[in-house]
Amino acid sequence: MAEVLFYHLTESRLEEALPDLLEKSLARGWRVVVQAVTPERRDALDHHLWTFREESFLPHGTDADSSGALQPILLTIDPAQAGNDPQVRFMVEGAVPASLEPYVRGVYLFDGHDTEQLAGARARWTSEKAAGHAVTYWQQSEDRRWVKKA
Repeated sequence: MAEVLFYHLTESRLEEALPDLLEKSLARGWRVVVQAVTPERRDALDHHLWTFREESFLPHGTDADSSGALQPILLTIDPAQAGNDPQVRFMVEGAVPASLEPYVRGVYLFDGHDTEQLAGARARWTSEKAAGHAVTYWQQSEDRRWVKKA
């Protein structure tokens, strides 16, 4: 069973929080797939990961790139895509995976100011818990630190 983490964004946007979480995954030696809902969102994240910090970038590709599967981070809109042999799957803005069975960790990031994303995260919590996954809920504090709530 996968460890499933829910990250409730209340103080920052996805573009601010995601790179730090991806860096931590890579530091553990994990390969990652990030699942978005639309090609436009995938492509915006693709651009952002190249430019989010002047002194560094996150090595990645997309499922639209011929070399995307070779990258440590693969951005996709496909709920079953795992072409880069990842250990971790991130789901952003309401994305739902085909399954979290093959992963060490699944991570849902959702905007706390978006009622649809909140409802979707609640539904996924129930579903992932019923599937037998170990679920954990993290919320941002006012200083943007992650606080474990459940």
